[in-house]
Amino acid sequence: MSAHSLDPTILREYDIRGIVGDTLSAADAGAIGRAFATVIGEAGGRRVYVGRDGRLSSPELEAALVEGLVSQGMEVVRVGLGPTPMLYFAVHTRGADGGIMVSGSHNPPEYNGFKMMAGKKPFFGADIQRLGEIAAAGNFTPRRGGCEDEDVFDEYVARLAEDYDGDGRLGVAWDAGNGSAGDAMAALTRRIPGRHVLLNETVDGTFPAHHPDPTVAENLVQLQATVAKEKCDLGIAFDGDGDRIGVVDGKGRILWGDQLMALLARSVLGGDPGATVIADVKASQVLFDEIRRLGGKPLMWRTGHSLIKAKMAETGAPLAGEMSGHIFFADRYYGYDDALYAAVRLLGVIEESGMSLAEMRDQLPEVVNTPELRFPCPDERKFAVVDEVKARIIAAGAEINDCDGVRVSTDDGWWLLRASNTQDVLVARCESATDEGLGRLKADLVAQLRISGIEPPEF
Repeated sequence: MSAHSLDPTILREYDIRGIVGDTLSAADAGAIGRAFATVIGEAGGRRVYVGRDGRLSSPELEAALVEGLVSQGMEVVRVGLGPTPMLYFAVHTRGADGGIMVSGSHNPPEYNGFKMMAGKKPFFGADIQRLGEIAAAGNFTPRRGGCEDEDVFDEYVARLAEDYDGDGRLGVAWDAGNGSAGDAMAALTRRIPGRHVLLNETVDGTFPAHHPDPTVAENLVQLQATVAKEKCDLGIAFDGDGDRIGVVDGKGRILWGDQLMALLARSVLGGDPGATVIADVKASQVLFDEIRRLGGKPLMWRTGHSLIKAKMAETGAPLAGEMSGHIFFADRYYGYDDALYAAVRLLGVIEESGMSLAEMRDQLPEVVNTPELRFPCPDERKFAVVDEVKARIIAAGAEINDCDGVRVSTDDGWWLLRASNTQDVLVARCESATDEGLGRLKADLVAQLRISGIEPPEF
């Protein structure tokens, strides 16, 4: 088969993702399938599971991907439409040699892409770059494999419900954002007790209600209004492919990923005292302090769901999470990010506490912080800027963590500067106990950026 060049912009750190009809096509999907089959075949594997989300372009891309895999001798098992964690579940429980999810995740409707696994491990970084190289070389030897369909939906939903250990006292509003978690969300709520109000559970790749990204406050407005109108105890939202969670309490306040982790850690560490709990470098110091207070070992690690999963496997951590709403349970589960499963565990934690989610949130120390700040910086410059800032900070004797960029701790709190792995931007965040302290941290960060020739926008 002939060589095929993939647009280099779609080969990202954690997955493949592009704009359909512009940087990503069905021909690309076929080439990705052939290249992935080559990698799996080199390791002696043949069985690959494939799933897809509800985007309008997903059926065509999935069909081309499957044909590419089959053309290189893979035995493909198609699990059909569902959330990304359903594909992960199939790979983990069937002992597959690999898995690919056709999904644009939380991106706008015109995007799509592929999330991949080699065995039970994430497939990312250099692995993804190699797919581009294999496709470009075109050294394929056709050998026909096969394809079959397997319905894992009911088994997946039953597994989600299996770990619900609450008493059903809560009223919950659920918002799938018309993403691919909609059917599973509806089926799950029929299996667990409580009062459930469903929003946007119909899978629709045009996302008519709102953008399917629960880390953006404006996408939670409908959920907040429903919680108030229906007098629910909390609201739970999912992103476009069901691997990220967003939560609001009964007062309509958003709980971010690090706040959810602080609550979930109570349950996990109660049953596994002294365990390591991982959170990404953007998480609040409140979370790391809370893990330590609960008797756990906090580990700050690099941002990125693939990187977190790999670190979990390395350390044996039972719980990990990111500010972006990826929550990973290896405690009683499989160690991947599944927002529906995280929701089940969260309900159990709330019900076991005897408090409301709002009351639990109020027990956490109050801090003031910026949202995640993102500002343009050329790809060829972004990592150098971080290195320059780090060198100056170290020379000044500051306390830092450099696992991912540079996180600087001062008497006022901390500030973070890192380069995005997927876009030509720098990412920053600041946190303090006081508004005055936050102002000083922001000023320190801005001063460092200006020395390196970067003029950040107002924040």
